[in-house]
Amino acid sequence: MPGPRYLMHPVPAEVEKYLDDIADDMVSRFGIPLREAVARINQHWEGESFDEEDDLIFHELPDFWADLIYYGTGVPYGEPDADRSQWKPLPAPPADSPAWTL
Repeated sequence: MPGPRYLMHPVPAEVEKYLDDIADDMVSRFGIPLREAVARINQHWEGESFDEEDDLIFHELPDFWADLIYYGTGVPYGEPDADRSQWKPLPAPPADSPAWTL
């Protein structure tokens, strides 16, 4: 699809790679399509520029961000193999949201 994958643009290449890592983590652990993972990332960081070299995004691992973006703030941060069976995911962005870029 032409156009930016992420709404927060332009972003340094290392930030885009990190966002890709977060999306890939959501796809592999939560079983959602890549397009939904990207839409969730876009919704979560709507309006963020990530223009500083030492941005806060790098202070946490991709699995932390994946959990936060997918489940929200109401769940404890867990290890990748934590039991998430009782955690409820946030709803995906609405179908008409500009967050859907793929």
